[in-house]
Amino acid sequence: MTLVNTTQQRYSNSLASQRQRLLNYLKQNRSITTLEARHILDIMHPSGRIKELKESGYNIVTNWRVDTTPEGKDHRVAEYILVPKNTPSSFGGGHNG
Repeated sequence: MTLVNTTQQRYSNSLASQRQRLLNYLKQNRSITTLEARHILDIMHPSGRIKELKESGYNIVTNWRVDTTPEGKDHRVAEYILVPKNTPSSFGGGHNG
């Protein structure tokens, strides 16, 4: 997992900027969880940005898992996985756009 030091970076929090950060991260790392997107990328509503990326043609599948927050609480969260174009997905969902 590639960590991004968001406290030292200057970037826009526009929806387009959030989508681009999320897409870049997925291209480098293949997957990200809700908690990681919030903590690493400073995206407070990752599911909304994922929905928009899917609507733009990206094949992103969702798995559900339990993760622990930095505060020590377990939560059921989404793990988003980018399926490269022209790669069959055994997960289902989405088309290669």
